Amino acid sequence: MPKDEYKNLKILYVEDEDLIRSNAITYLNRLFYNVYEAKDAIEAINLVEEKSPHIIITDIKMPKMNGLDMIRKIREYNEKIQIIVLSAFTDTKYLLDAIDLGLAKYLTKPIRHETIYPLLVECSKKICEDKDSRKYLSENCYYDTIHLVLKEDEKIVNLTKNEQEFINLLCKKSPNPVTYEELQSYIWYDEYMSENAIRLLVRDLRKKLPKNSIKNISRVGYKIDLIS
Repeated sequence: MPKDEYKNLKILYVEDEDLIRSNAITYLNRLFYNVYEAKDAIEAINLVEEKSPHIIITDIKMPKMNGLDMIRKIREYNEKIQIIVLSAFTDTKYLLDAIDLGLAKYLTKPIRHETIYPLLVECSKKICEDKDSRKYLSENCYYDTIHLVLKEDEKIVNLTKNEQEFINLLCKKSPNPVTYEELQSYIWYDEYMSENAIRLLVRDLRKKLPKNSIKNISRVGYKIDLIS
């Protein structure tokens, strides 16, 4: 990508054919740091909920649910994800069905670098220019959900990996709380989350945020107060 800031964007590639998906993931990994893959629409919808990708690249004809029906479900709760549809279909019916889904582009296969690359740059630019990615905790402190940085007075506040994942989850869920179960699966997914570990994480992160930003919700989890 021409700008380093684009590399932090999260990309989801959806394709049921293993070889095509593998080749595409190899290509996308050269452009972005966070690339996810799904072999069908159901798996993709779960990843959208879990990982909140910024760009989705998807096939249409897949088992369980086709790509256009998957997009309709995603659009019920997220209108901002940039979606590129790749399909072997040139049928007018599919083209017409896709019109109202707010797609970045409908491309017919096979897809080449000279076709997909400028489109990815265009989508990335739109995302990075979206000021809604800034979640303000005070007038001079915000967390950027695209660039994954915490800034105070426009200076980056250093975060550990767990702190970054925690604040990202808090901002994503706000104004709703993040449950202890979500913390376990999102941050401590491969190990046991002890009470002491979460207490220390919250304590250390609070030191880097405006006072009283993180609230403890008894027996539920934690939430963050945003001003925008």
